[in-house]
Amino acid sequence: MTSVDPEMKRYYAQRAPYYDAVYAKPERAADIAFLRAWIPAQFAGRRVLEVACGTGFWTQHLIPVAMAVTATDATEEPLGFARLRPGADKAAFALADAYALPESLGRFEGAFAGLWLSHVPRRRVPEFLASLHARLAPGAVVVMIDNNEVQLKELPIAETDAGGDTWQHRPLRDGSVHRVLKNFPSKAELEAMVANVAQACEYRALENFWAFRYRLP
Repeated sequence: MTSVDPEMKRYYAQRAPYYDAVYAKPERAADIAFLRAWIPAQFAGRRVLEVACGTGFWTQHLIPVAMAVTATDATEEPLGFARLRPGADKAAFALADAYALPESLGRFEGAFAGLWLSHVPRRRVPEFLASLHARLAPGAVVVMIDNNEVQLKELPIAETDAGGDTWQHRPLRDGSVHRVLKNFPSKAELEAMVANVAQACEYRALENFWAFRYRLP
């Protein structure tokens, strides 16, 4: 059982076969090239937990440098593609709720979440972080990346709810349209969300993405 929004799970299950197209857009090439080098460098020699790994695009870049990688997602269909990535036999994959990551996963010196935080309702951010940090050892490094507001040129905000969460209406290739939560936290909001637990925060603004790194005490 998972507490992740069922509509979001359906959306990503249907999108899984062609999800990687988001990384192949020409205007994103420079950002992706930078992130493909920068993200793994943060985790060299560490045991890494990946949250919401999806189809494993970033997992495949973590595997060669990390001591060990455990990649999790709440939806089985994307995990099926992740297990086919180069080097996937050297990683562990698990179906897991990001808001209640089980103790059975173990403890890690690093954690990565790519294009996930924007799908977390504002009211649930503390719940997610508590779940994540419970699985991390002292001194663990956490890296999150996500879209910045440039994405709104293609997928504008369609709704803003009473909790301050913003929603897009996203079409898929089968013609279906899905209501998907997509928030765009600022640098100040990211720093504030970990202010009581994090050290050495680092924020990087790219052309199409942001990257946020911090370390636990």
